[in-house]
Amino acid sequence: MKKIFIDHTETKLIGVTVRTNNQNEIAPMTGKIFGCIRRYFHEKLAECIPHRLKPGTTYCAYTAYASDHRGDYTYFIGEQVSAVAKIPEGFESLLIPAQQYARFTNGPGKMPEVIREPWFAIWDMSAEQLGGERAYITDFEIYDERAADHEKIVLDIYIGLKS
Repeated sequence: MKKIFIDHTETKLIGVTVRTNNQNEIAPMTGKIFGCIRRYFHEKLAECIPHRLKPGTTYCAYTAYASDHRGDYTYFIGEQVSAVAKIPEGFESLLIPAQQYARFTNGPGKMPEVIREPWFAIWDMSAEQLGGERAYITDFEIYDERAADHEKIVLDIYIGLKS
């Protein structure tokens, strides 16, 4: 897991959400997130998103934290858009704020290990190890062309840091 610090610009997304917590997601195939992801891809929901900037690049975000990584949060899956307008029924928008992030590049690996193992490591990191205190506003993952081979997925996890 390679870490760098990056100032990420504000990013507008449209997608679908589910409210959950990490305790509900311990068994990934029975958690709410897996059902949300399956619906997103099986129903080809990305094709319904207007103003897509990078079709096929998927954002998975964790936002509206009740507290920290032990509390409830909203899981979001969708795509970056140029405008948040004409949001289809059943979809929501999300604005990822401009802020400093610790970006972790992970993989290559297969699901779910390529995503679960880095998150477990991040949850155990102190502020010093992380490079700052977590902001708990919005954290996100980006799945782009490096995730096309499901046996050798490479992805980035962005952890928002307090100023």
